[in-house]
Amino acid sequence: MVDHAKTATAVVAGVGGESNITSLVHCATRLRFVLKDESKADATALRATPGVITTAQAGGQYQVVIGNDVPDVYAAIQEQTSLGGGGTDTGAKGTLFNRFITMISSIFTPILWALAGTGLLKAFVAAAVTFGWLDATSSTYVILNALSDALINFLPMALAITAARYFKASEFTSFAIAGALVYPTITALNGQPDITFFGIPVTMVSYVSSVIPIIVIVWLQSHAERFLLKVLPGAVKRFLTPMIVVAIAVPLVFLAIGPLSSLIGGGLAAGIGWVFQTLPWLGGAIMGGLWQVFVIFGLHWGLVPLFQLEYQTTGQIFLLGPVFAAVLAQAAAVAGVLVRSRNKNLRSLAAPATLSGFLAGITEPAIYGINLPLKRPFVFGVVGGALGGALIAMGGVFSKAFVVPSGLALPALLGNGNMVMLGIGLAVAIIVPFVLTVVVGFTDPVDDTAPAAPAATDTMVLSPVDGTVVALSEVPDAAFADGSLGKGVAIRPTSGAVYAPFDGTVVAAFPTGHAIGLRGVDGVELLIHVGLDTVTLGGQHFTLKVESGAEVTAGDLLLEFDGGAITAAGYDLITPIVVTNGDLYPDVADMASGPLSHGEALFRALSVDSLTTAR
Repeated sequence: MVDHAKTATAVVAGVGGESNITSLVHCATRLRFVLKDESKADATALRATPGVITTAQAGGQYQVVIGNDVPDVYAAIQEQTSLGGGGTDTGAKGTLFNRFITMISSIFTPILWALAGTGLLKAFVAAAVTFGWLDATSSTYVILNALSDALINFLPMALAITAARYFKASEFTSFAIAGALVYPTITALNGQPDITFFGIPVTMVSYVSSVIPIIVIVWLQSHAERFLLKVLPGAVKRFLTPMIVVAIAVPLVFLAIGPLSSLIGGGLAAGIGWVFQTLPWLGGAIMGGLWQVFVIFGLHWGLVPLFQLEYQTTGQIFLLGPVFAAVLAQAAAVAGVLVRSRNKNLRSLAAPATLSGFLAGITEPAIYGINLPLKRPFVFGVVGGALGGALIAMGGVFSKAFVVPSGLALPALLGNGNMVMLGIGLAVAIIVPFVLTVVVGFTDPVDDTAPAAPAATDTMVLSPVDGTVVALSEVPDAAFADGSLGKGVAIRPTSGAVYAPFDGTVVAAFPTGHAIGLRGVDGVELLIHVGLDTVTLGGQHFTLKVESGAEVTAGDLLLEFDGGAITAAGYDLITPIVVTNGDLYPDVADMASGPLSHGEALFRALSVDSLTTAR
C-alpha cells in the first residue's frame, strides 16, 4: 500500500517545492503542475517516489503520472499545502497552443468523472431501450434518462463554475450567466423566427450541452469584473458588478458569441462528418492509432471540446468510436506481456495494468510502466488501435454519450452503426497487439527471482565522501528529511570526490553528475545526491568517472566535484545518502556520527529478513 501523504510530500519537493508551483490540477491519472521554473523539478527523484509511475512535460505543464490513486495524492497535497482548490492555471506558459491545452484540461478535469459516469449510465439506458429491455414511454425511462442526461444537458452551468475558477471570476455570477443560456423559456426560442432584443435581431441557437459560449463569456466576465471592482464606489460595487456583468454578458452571447460559436461548431462537426463519411478508414486510423500518443503528451485535451461540439451539433460522436480500439489495444498489448514475460516483477505490474486498461480505460500504468519501456508492445498497441479504429469508423459506429472509452463503456456504441464492423474492429484491436506481443516478443528484463534470496541480507554501507555526518532530518529538503526517498544519513563534504560505498553496480550515473544510483551485490540500492537542487547546474562543476552499468568495488572513484564553486553558486552542498529500495531494506542502524573519511563505516542497511528474524 502506498502512503499517499508521503507521496504528496515527495512530489511537491520533487517539483521544486510549493514556492515553485504556480498552480495544480489533476486529471484521471496525473497531477498537472504549472511551474515557475521547470528546471528545478527533479525527474529522477520523482520517478523514484513510491506511488509515482513517471513524469512528463507537455502542454505547458509538468505532469506527474500517479495512476488510479491520483485523487488521493491530490487531496493529500491540498491538506499539506495551499495548492489545489479547483485549478487556477492562469500562469500557464509557452505557446498559445500549450496554453489552450492547459486551459481546456483545467476546465474539464473537475467534471470529467461525473461526465463520464453519467454518460456511461446514459449508454446503459440507451442500450436497454435498443434491445427492448426498457420501454421508452415508461416513467422509469423518463426518470433514468433525466438523471443520466442532466449533466450533459446543463453542461454550460458546470463549465461556468470551473471556468470561473480558472479565470478567477465570480463563480455564482458565471453560474447566473450559464443559467440564462439554458433557461427553459430561452431554450424554447431556439429556431423561432423574428426574435429581437431591443429591436436588434437575434439568431437564437441551442446552448444545451454547449462549450464555447460559456468559456468565452466567462473569460470576458473576469476582465469586466476586475475593471468594475476597481472603478465602482466601494459602497455599491459588490452588487452592481454582478448586475452589470450579467446584463451585458447574456445579451452579448445571444447576439454575437452564440451564433458565431454555433457557426464554428457546425463547421467543425461537418468537417468531422465529411471525413468519417468519405474517408472513414483514415479518420478511424488516426484516432485509433494516435490517441494514446496524444495522451502521452497531454494533447488529447484539445479533442475534448470537439467531442462536445460534435455531440451538441449532431447528437452523435463519431470521433469516440475508434478511441475504444486505441484503449483496448494497449490493454491487449500489456496482456501479451503478462503471458510472455518470465519476470515476476513485470508480471506483477502487468496483471493490474491489464485489468485497469480493459475495464476502466485507464492505460497510463500499462503505457508508462510496461509498454513504453519495452517499446515493442507500445508500437504493437498503436498498430492494433489504428487497424481496429479504421474498421470501426468504416462501420459508421458512433456514441450517443460522452464516456471514457473502456470495456465497461461499450454499451455507448451498441446499436449505433454497423455492429458487425464494431465487433470485428474491437477483435482486431485486441487480437493483433496481443498476438504480436506474444509471438514477436520484446526484450524481457532479466528474471530477478534467482538473486532474490541474497537481497535479504544486511549490508554495511561505507562512507562515499570525506566530511561530517548529519542526521537526515536536518537536510533542508522535505523529501529527504522525512525519509520519503529512503532511510539513511547526510554528509557535509570536506573534499570533492565520491567513492563506491560497497561492491556492486552503477544503476544510474546521471549526465548532470549531481547524483549516483548504486546496487550492491547483496541487493541494497543506494542514492548519493551531491548537494540540493544541483541538477539545475546542468553538469557544471561535476565530472563523472563511471557510466551506468559499470561494475565497481568499494573505494572506486565515482565522480569528482568542485565544492567551492558549487557553494559559491548558491547551492547547499549537503549530500544525502539514502537506501531507495525500502521494501527490501526498510531501516538502517549503526549510523556513524561526526567527522569521517571515505571508506569508513557509515551505516548498516537492515533487510526485511533480518528484521523479521529479530522480531
